[in-house]
Amino acid sequence: MVESKHQWKAWLYLSPALVLLAIFTVWPIINSTVSAFREGYNGYIAASTGSIFGGDFPIGFANFKYVASYSKFVDCLKNTVLLCVLTVPLSTVLALLIAVVLNSIKPLRRVFQTIYFLPYVTNSIAIGLVFSSMFNIVGLNPVDINQSVSVGIVNNVIVALGGEAINWMNQGSSYWANMAVMVIYIVWNALPFKILILLGGLQSVNKQYYDAAKVDGTPKWRVLTRITVPMLSPMIAYVVITGFIGGFKEYSSVVGVFGEDMGPAGASGRLNTIVGYVYEAIESQNFGLASAGSLILFAIILAVTIVNLYVSNKKVHY
Repeated sequence: MVESKHQWKAWLYLSPALVLLAIFTVWPIINSTVSAFREGYNGYIAASTGSIFGGDFPIGFANFKYVASYSKFVDCLKNTVLLCVLTVPLSTVLALLIAVVLNSIKPLRRVFQTIYFLPYVTNSIAIGLVFSSMFNIVGLNPVDINQSVSVGIVNNVIVALGGEAINWMNQGSSYWANMAVMVIYIVWNALPFKILILLGGLQSVNKQYYDAAKVDGTPKWRVLTRITVPMLSPMIAYVVITGFIGGFKEYSSVVGVFGEDMGPAGASGRLNTIVGYVYEAIESQNFGLASAGSLILFAIILAVTIVNLYVSNKKVHY
């Protein structure tokens, strides 16, 4: 504890960070909350009337009603929820299995850990471009435009195994084919962080539990479900909660794979998310709608987090 007569020094040292937080975090949150309740708040109208801070706009819930009833926002909400529900459990289970395998091997452990962690420090847009080229149909046959010249690495593997090439993300592709590409990308991109957390937890588990299970001849699957998972439950709860929070904020991953159109040619905006909707509203100067969409997203994330915390208190073993 800092003595009372020296507390002013602590506040002095903290003041630069507090000022930056107030300007770039606290004030935007307050301004966004107020703007959400200003009906019809538009940057162009505000500039033309001289009401830069939106003081002339009536206060009400019209922005929330418009956003909630807008079909495009509903589609964005559906895409966001689907991406969360499909990717968070799958990436968590895969990360747990990979962490267990990495923890059990001795040679080249650090090399494999580095390889699995590399995607975490790589730009998501760059990774998205790589995935786009892997699933993309590179070109079309000039004689028959319905036939592809090169179907991409993934389709080449499928064809080599005796299957048929799939139109994953080009014009005419289905919604679920597009969603499959995004699920694969997001799961792969989410693995490094989760593996790091779970691997750190595994290395801190008391080895006596495993020694006792080995003496009793316990099957490996039972060791996993009865020892590893309960002992890792705090870390699993953490990666699930942060996974849902990050999943509801998905945007850059879709842009990285499908570009700014957020979908294949001919179906622009098909995979748009709530964050994408907010950005579009900001670009069109509809600050009231953007703020309302942001608060709705915040409410959804808060509700999901509370549910996760409630379940964690019942299931997590500390």
